[in-house]
Amino acid sequence: MARFLFTTWEGGGHVQPLMLVAREAQDAGHQVLVLSDVCNAADAAPLDLPFRAWSTAPSQTGKSREHDRLKDHEADNPLEVIHRLLDRLMTGPALDYARDTLEAIDAFSPDLIVSQELLLGVMAAAELRGLPLALLSANIWSLPNLAGAPPFGAGMPPATSDEERAMHAMISQMSRGFFQAGLPALNMARAALGLAPLDDLFAQLDHANRILLATSPAFDFTPAPLPSPFAYVGPYLADPAWVEPFTPQAGDAPLVLVSFSSLYQAQEGALQAVISALDELPVRGVVTTGPTLSPEEFVAPGNVTVVRAAPHGALLDRAALFVTHAGHGSTLRPLLAGVPLLCLPMGRDQNDNAARVVARGAGLRLAPDATVETIRAAVGDLLNSPHYRQAAETLGQAIRADIKTGSATAALEALI
Repeated sequence: MARFLFTTWEGGGHVQPLMLVAREAQDAGHQVLVLSDVCNAADAAPLDLPFRAWSTAPSQTGKSREHDRLKDHEADNPLEVIHRLLDRLMTGPALDYARDTLEAIDAFSPDLIVSQELLLGVMAAAELRGLPLALLSANIWSLPNLAGAPPFGAGMPPATSDEERAMHAMISQMSRGFFQAGLPALNMARAALGLAPLDDLFAQLDHANRILLATSPAFDFTPAPLPSPFAYVGPYLADPAWVEPFTPQAGDAPLVLVSFSSLYQAQEGALQAVISALDELPVRGVVTTGPTLSPEEFVAPGNVTVVRAAPHGALLDRAALFVTHAGHGSTLRPLLAGVPLLCLPMGRDQNDNAARVVARGAGLRLAPDATVETIRAAVGDLLNSPHYRQAAETLGQAIRADIKTGSATAALEALI
């Protein structure tokens, strides 16, 4: 039996996968403690996970749009998104995250620290105490330090020529340079901890013994073999704790399930366009708005029901199509059920997830500002062309096989 300290922050879809890994480790007989934002206590409680909130570091008290610390939907360009990540999460509060982690280490005496990949302050605390460190990424890898992978963010396919490989390397190198703006703040935190300065921000990640990718290699675009210290452990997916019971309208018409981000990304316009597109189609629509939007904000036709939450696991067993922003969990869960997707990515990892869906023939991608007519035509194409479902079922089968062979707990145990 070992003691695992899990650390994360309220950033939407990566919280629950880390909690599920913590529960898996606990079920295997290990003692665990989850350190995260106050609002994530509600995610830990249904899984019976011991929980401790950040006390000095930023700690969101709720999940509404007003609580969101990054507000990256307000950013005008990718560079501003990176600066928000640095200033508000990765390096600006790094010393606060480190101090809270050190207090948890003193109270819990862990054998291993498992952290979400953006918490550099946690990594510095693990380095200071000489503890083994694993990073858990509950999505495709988002940072520019994985050689051979397409650059993150733009939804680019794998390189197929020397020219494309050179272009990808150039974009990744530029991205690495953008992140160096946070290096002075990180080194100030390290100096306060008594650690030597770094020449490269990404050298902080080099102290991780393993970087676990909680996604499926059958879904991802990464080089084979995957370079050390990266390793796939399969996706960890389930309905969130705030899901409510729901029964869709009765009938034989195809069920179209619509769900965008659980975080606020200014998605009201895209959601309303999808709702309007389902009007006049012979379908039953179910739209879940998540905790950041109210169903009353939307005008829906008679064949569409808009609710705050519903059990996607049960609905996907009946669904003919899933319309989504293409967050990681919102992409893989339909694929696991063999359901094709219509993706309207809005940022973050969503363009890249959508690119992987389209490359496998399991769905279509539209711009988030697509017209009602364009969305309606895409929905009709996806429902009437069986090859999309066949491709989704084939990919889902491969993802299920990856889940059976992957285990984050086994990978963590190997580090002790």
